[in-house]
Amino acid sequence: MTSAVRVQLGEDGADAERADQLAGYLRGELIERGLADVKALPAGEAPPGSRGFDAATAGGLLVTLGKSADGLRSVVTAVREWLSRGGRVKRTVRLEIDGDVLELSEATLADQDKLVDLFVSRHSSP
Repeated sequence: MTSAVRVQLGEDGADAERADQLAGYLRGELIERGLADVKALPAGEAPPGSRGFDAATAGGLLVTLGKSADGLRSVVTAVREWLSRGGRVKRTVRLEIDGDVLELSEATLADQDKLVDLFVSRHSSP
């Protein structure tokens, strides 16, 4: 059985074109990591319960992966690298699997490690 992770990207001051560009860069990185099924999410309403995301200024991806932790860890690693390249521009990432949400933005690296480990463990086969 496979699962899919929704990835919503946000960057302060980004317009829809910039958000699409950022999502395209991340999509390319995910494909390079061996995740072949990575699609752009169509523009539309922000996901229910989301905070700080404007559908007009956030890029989105849908990544289909297996139940192993490796695929999800590849997604999370790429996302964290993308966050770190933001420099002084505030970036936000929202990952969602079956209603379970992980948001990463200004958390410390140690806090991100803890949150990522917990999120990945909840979505990996035993």
